Amino acid sequence: SWWRSGWRVCWVLLQTPPPSSTRAPPPSSTRAPGTAPPPSSTRAPAQRLKVRLAGYPRKHNEGRVELFHQGEWGTVCDDDFSISNAHVLCRQLGFVEATGWTHSAKYGKGLGRIWLDNVQCGGGEKSIALCKSRGWGNSDCTHDEDAGVVCKDERIPGFVDSNVIDVSENKVEEVRLRPVAATKRKLPVTEGVVEVKHRDGWAQVCDLGWSIKNTRVVCGMLGFPHERRVNKNFYRLYLERQKNFFYVHSVACSGTEVHLAACPLEFSRPNSTGACPGGAPAAVSCVPGPLFTPGGLKKKLKTSVRGVRLKGGARLGEGRVEVLRGGEWGTVCDDRWNLQAASVVCRELGFGSAKEALTGARMGQGMGPIYLSEVRCLGTERSIWNCPFRNVSSEDCQHLEDAAVRCNVPYMGLENTIRITGGRTRYEGRLEVLSTDPNGTQTWGLICGETWTTMEAMVACRQLGLGYANQGLKETWYWDSSNVTDMVLSGVRCSGTEMSLSQCQHHPTVSCQKAAAKFAAGVICSETASDLVLNASLVQQTVYIEDRPLHMLYCAAEEDCLSKSAAKANWPYGHRRLLRFSSQIHNIGRADFKPKAGRHSWVWHACHGHYHSMDIFTHYDLLNANGTKVAEGHKASFCLEDTDCHEGVSKRYECANFGDQGITVGCWDLYRHDIDCQWIDITDVKPGNYIMQIVINPNQEVAESDFTNNAMKCNCKYDGHRVWFHNCHIGDAFSEEAERRFEKYPGQLNNRISS
Repeated sequence: SWWRSGWRVCWVLLQTPPPSSTRAPPPSSTRAPGTAPPPSSTRAPAQRLKVRLAGYPRKHNEGRVELFHQGEWGTVCDDDFSISNAHVLCRQLGFVEATGWTHSAKYGKGLGRIWLDNVQCGGGEKSIALCKSRGWGNSDCTHDEDAGVVCKDERIPGFVDSNVIDVSENKVEEVRLRPVAATKRKLPVTEGVVEVKHRDGWAQVCDLGWSIKNTRVVCGMLGFPHERRVNKNFYRLYLERQKNFFYVHSVACSGTEVHLAACPLEFSRPNSTGACPGGAPAAVSCVPGPLFTPGGLKKKLKTSVRGVRLKGGARLGEGRVEVLRGGEWGTVCDDRWNLQAASVVCRELGFGSAKEALTGARMGQGMGPIYLSEVRCLGTERSIWNCPFRNVSSEDCQHLEDAAVRCNVPYMGLENTIRITGGRTRYEGRLEVLSTDPNGTQTWGLICGETWTTMEAMVACRQLGLGYANQGLKETWYWDSSNVTDMVLSGVRCSGTEMSLSQCQHHPTVSCQKAAAKFAAGVICSETASDLVLNASLVQQTVYIEDRPLHMLYCAAEEDCLSKSAAKANWPYGHRRLLRFSSQIHNIGRADFKPKAGRHSWVWHACHGHYHSMDIFTHYDLLNANGTKVAEGHKASFCLEDTDCHEGVSKRYECANFGDQGITVGCWDLYRHDIDCQWIDITDVKPGNYIMQIVINPNQEVAESDFTNNAMKCNCKYDGHRVWFHNCHIGDAFSEEAERRFEKYPGQLNNRISS
């Protein structure tokens, strides 16, 4: 588990040129305005240059760059850093090349000097010491700007292993809590003796000098937001009878680290007995977040709106960071986004510290405002709003720079009670769940596929740790499976947010009409998914009323785009009153949106000259104050295509000549207001105040990472001649309180008018 290896040090001893008679400029913490010196060739030091990767989280082939110069370890500033610099450093470390580099202290802030700044390598140098820079120790950076590299995990052929020396075995790979209570052990484990992985077993940490700050770090990396003190006497009585080996003898965390490996540590000396004179094994107690306490899911749903949330993540505790201001949700710009700020978000949401602080909209792009930039947290704040930040203007940040996080979450063992078999890859197959009969016997069984939908499949894929559900399958007879043939679960109904299928509703007893194993539920999981969102402001800007003659509506009538009363009209005389508007549907997810049905089953509509690839693609409804529909429309998928895309994104889908249908990530499909069926027939609607509602992918036929943003609502005022839309917003754009005020609005207006 290299990613947990903490501080793995790669030492590279390279022969450098003899020292020059010229001296590097003295260290400087300031730069006169407009007088940045031009890069100069860095003179190599007399001693052999040592390079290592440090920080957390990372694998053995990535990390913060640190250089050993004049007897001191230091870092490299990210100013002017490039992939060419990364290539040079990765080859120094024995890897064939670099696959990327990181900025803004992604792997945590280093200590000591910042040795190099404005480094400019051509890519062919044998050492970073031979590249141009401002000179050794001459930098105007802070450790918030420490650079890192990601190397291709492939060694240079013939690379001499003796050039890469692990200075010691002292590293912390994994940390766990070993409970000592005699009661039945339940997950998650929140209290116990701290143990670290050592060779093939586990070793203890000496509690001499142990502080509550150390406890905070341990709890954070195990997925818990808070810590509490333990009864040392209880543990001392128990541990005096145990045989312990102390691998770590001193821990001095500041409390803001995201991993124990990032704290100053002292290890037992080689060949020592591993004793802890006058001390005992360190024990900690952690406070779990609401999701991980009994009844926690219900508590979570009932709690008042928080000021922060995660969107677009496939797994629990990950997603795009969104914050609430003035009743409306917005995103955070990734400028200077780091692990300390990400950890504040994670703990605020009831998780532990952050595993990763992601930049570049890695969890998809948001659609609302961007509120915060250059967030600078210490790591001790209770909310991201307590951290210093800079307000954002449209010129500063785009949604391509939305920040995201991956948080540490407690180990629950949920993946041990479900499995998939028979698929071609580990991401697909027939589902089997572990059930316990009244006698306590555990057996594997199948799930009835009758009520199985995308929402249930989403929960199953999340529980398996396989991302999103691409499809939820009602029958799996074409897949080979294990010898399991009995149905143990039926009538499963999930909201889609549950952590496991055990939290979903289901029948108390198995009642499956198609009891044969052929019709067992299955899944196809995927690491990425699409996410469709309507452009609410465009709907509001383009709405109008048209009285359209009946003789121009024959095609629309064939496609059932008019209200029922149209069938009784005196065709071709008269007209229908249509509420028209444009609809622009963006794919802000991480996978293309494609119709579920293959092109062989698409239906040709000769009247309009196009194929329909989905039975229902959008619902258009006009609702009164109590939520009753007063008019509705529906729009089959005329043809899904990329009308336009963001800069740098190429169109993949077009309808012409029976082309592929879909919406590419970063593109949108525009249905103009003057297209047939892009309307609601309001011929029979009386003047008044209403709510206009649009729902994309209403039957959830196609998997998306987030269905909560598929609906859009507007307040609508119709006076019998004209219409106005206002407060148009996507379904999850407002806080719950603001949404309640919005939904009351039509009724309040009607009361005012009637009085």
